[in-house]
Amino acid sequence: MIFIIFFIAAILVVTAAIHLNQCGDVISKKTSLSGAAVGTFLIAGATSLPELTTSITAVYIDNPDIAVGNMLGSNVFNLLILAVVDLFYRKQRLFQRINQHANLPSAWISLTFLVIISLSLLVPESLQLFNIGIEMYMIVILYIISMKFIASDYEDDHDAPLTKDIPLSSAITGFLIAVGVVFISGSILSLAGDQMAEVTGMNSSFIGSFLIAASTSLPELVSVLAAFKLANYNMAVGSIIGSNLYNLNLLVFTDVLYQKGAILNSIQDTHLYLALLGITMTLFLIYTLIRPNKIDRLGHYLMPSVFIITLYFLTSYMIFFL
Repeated sequence: MIFIIFFIAAILVVTAAIHLNQCGDVISKKTSLSGAAVGTFLIAGATSLPELTTSITAVYIDNPDIAVGNMLGSNVFNLLILAVVDLFYRKQRLFQRINQHANLPSAWISLTFLVIISLSLLVPESLQLFNIGIEMYMIVILYIISMKFIASDYEDDHDAPLTKDIPLSSAITGFLIAVGVVFISGSILSLAGDQMAEVTGMNSSFIGSFLIAASTSLPELVSVLAAFKLANYNMAVGSIIGSNLYNLNLLVFTDVLYQKGAILNSIQDTHLYLALLGITMTLFLIYTLIRPNKIDRLGHYLMPSVFIITLYFLTSYMIFFL
């Protein structure tokens, strides 16, 4: 029964998150809030709401492994999405059709955050201030400093076609309803995941890092496919990198809510492998953004994506049996 509840909650999260994205797109383009920065924040917040809700609930039920695993797992799953899409649509050669340097600052910042998290996980008891890990303060400070570099890489998409052309009032109403659905279903997802860990004996790290993370990241897959349909390849890549940055900042918020000290001090060691996986996958992504654009052999072009996919499933297998 718990598996059915988990499956239904996952479907509701994905459906509501997609609706959030569509309504958020309409709101950002039909109001005075349609500048690039606010629009990006609104959409990023909408697509990351499932991760936030799920992790908050995990903190509430005192399961930090699901809370952290969901955030880190969503990041690696997002990169997996890019790799799979690149492999599936290999004839289009995704990374040769984008402005390769436009997303580099965000990718490097994301990599830096993952390195900070990994170093914190390597330390048995990382430093904390007001029950919050010192690494979280570092992430916030670096994010604030880097915002001007990130913002300069995104052009205003006010004239881009709407994903769903509906009246503004309907968009606002739909957005609020979808927020409620995501909040409820995301909470159920965490509760069901916690119960699955007890019933099956699977560790919470695996459930949070892969099962829940995959469920909450499916809206990003839909967004990438929609961008491909519009031949907006920059949007496809940029949305994934932006979502990853947002998720890592939401991890800070999760630590703030966790009242038993620094949250990274309370999780299983397996999360280090997940963070290292994120670093490796991000490095492969950065390589695709800085390598020469003209690559004749398809096999050579696809190597980074193949490595990303292989590493993801190997790490999943390893964490499952740890």
